[in-house]
Amino acid sequence: MRITWLGHSSFRLEIAGETLLIDPWLDGNPMLDEKHHDAAIRGASHILLTHAHFDHASEVVQIARKGLTVVGQFDLMSHWEATENLEVIGFNKGGTISIGDVSVTMVHATHSSSFSTDDGPHVPGTECGFIIAGEGHTIYVSGDTDVMADMGVFHDLHAPDIGILCAGGHFTMDMKRAAYAAKKFFDFKTVIPCHYKTFPVLEQSAEALVEALLGVNVIEPEVMKPIEI
Repeated sequence: MRITWLGHSSFRLEIAGETLLIDPWLDGNPMLDEKHHDAAIRGASHILLTHAHFDHASEVVQIARKGLTVVGQFDLMSHWEATENLEVIGFNKGGTISIGDVSVTMVHATHSSSFSTDDGPHVPGTECGFIIAGEGHTIYVSGDTDVMADMGVFHDLHAPDIGILCAGGHFTMDMKRAAYAAKKFFDFKTVIPCHYKTFPVLEQSAEALVEALLGVNVIEPEVMKPIEI
């Protein structure tokens, strides 16, 4: 398995013969140099989208036109299928789909979800996270969220060994709250923080997460440097 951070909350996940993009944000992403854009999405077949905010979804339609299928909540997927003629898989929280030998379950998150239109903000469904299983590993992708008691249910049902956790604060849980979530509700072997460093208002270091999660392999990702698991 190979997990590559594209900066902010964007990831490239190569798992069980599939290449998946999670919340790909390229042109507006200050952490991803333009020279890496093609490599970031090369060979990907599906986009997994957690919610509609610009720093997660603003380029999904454009990228999907290269032949990718967009996977996400039914409301937004139906909208894009009708208005943009995209290939989509729309489902909802508690549902599970298969992408080849990869299992993807949509789970709850607590945040918000909208995108701008000429008539004001459009709210296409709600925010979510994903449980992704393949190659003998299970990954919890938190999406944008705060700590939730629901996380205990995710552990009981799925027992993820890898956590990709938003941890930048201000818009989501910060490093301290992400560490609390990891200790209270999960038994991760590996934790990868995201949604940090991008803007000055966000936390710039994962030191507090590392210090709080002794015995867990907390990896501060580097943009376009694959993490092999």
